[in-house]
Amino acid sequence: MKGEPKHKPHIYQSITQMQRAFGLPQPLHPLISLLDYSNVQITREMLASPFVMDFYNITYNESAGCRMRYGQTTYDFDEGGMFFTSPGQPLTGIQTADSSSGFTLLVHPDFLRNYPLDTKIKNYGFFSYSVTESLHLSDKEKTIITAIGKNIGDELETAIDDISQDVLVSQLELLLNYSQRFYKRQFITRKPINNALLERLDVLLHTYFTDESALMNGLPTVQFLADELNVSPRYLGDMLRSLTGQNTQQYIHHKLIEKAKEVLTISNLTVGEIAYQLGFEHPQSFSKLFKLKTNLSPLEFRQSFN
Repeated sequence: MKGEPKHKPHIYQSITQMQRAFGLPQPLHPLISLLDYSNVQITREMLASPFVMDFYNITYNESAGCRMRYGQTTYDFDEGGMFFTSPGQPLTGIQTADSSSGFTLLVHPDFLRNYPLDTKIKNYGFFSYSVTESLHLSDKEKTIITAIGKNIGDELETAIDDISQDVLVSQLELLLNYSQRFYKRQFITRKPINNALLERLDVLLHTYFTDESALMNGLPTVQFLADELNVSPRYLGDMLRSLTGQNTQQYIHHKLIEKAKEVLTISNLTVGEIAYQLGFEHPQSFSKLFKLKTNLSPLEFRQSFN
């Protein structure tokens, strides 16, 4: 049909189905599988066509780490990289180096049923990051991740008993908690890149509130800002929290209030006119937000300067 995409992503509903399609051995457990690159090979060709998995993916590839460049400067570790995807996330054209060291861990959501991790796993923001926002590991971090991967692989090789699932879920949670810690480290070590991203965000918001974009299109959304900066919304929020202590929506409001104070101080526009200029449909919503952030109404703020 005209207008349909040339290549619809293939949907893998089960781990067994996917491993069979890739010519890989059958998983030892239908709901969780660890592919050790020393035993199986994941090639670029396998990952080239678009596909969707109905299960979680955690991939560590020792050769996947790369230097991240901004301008003429190189940052980050260049050994060891991890990326995470959640069920239903479309993947296409993943660029990862062929490697004999690393692993891919596949976990079906059903494996986590009746465990607290079933709910908690949705709070790990890195499952919503794009592949280009992967986690780059130091040598020490690489050793920790590799050891946990080996523990999971060894447990899957062990005869199943009534404790097996408990052990595997606890090892998975340990892996995720370490990954969260390492991402927090990465936000710190990548401060030069993230500060540059913050500067771009500031320019973007200043322009948006100045050139009538807000008047024409309404308040800027988190998705809009993420798209303009070429990052995922979750990554943008986590980056902002690491630098400013605010999430993206809070940061938008912070910049909006700064602009509102400026206009209230130097112009004779009414509060309603300012509200529309900044993207609000209703002046009352602007006044409510302004008072919440400043403890003053817009008129009280203006009068304090007269």
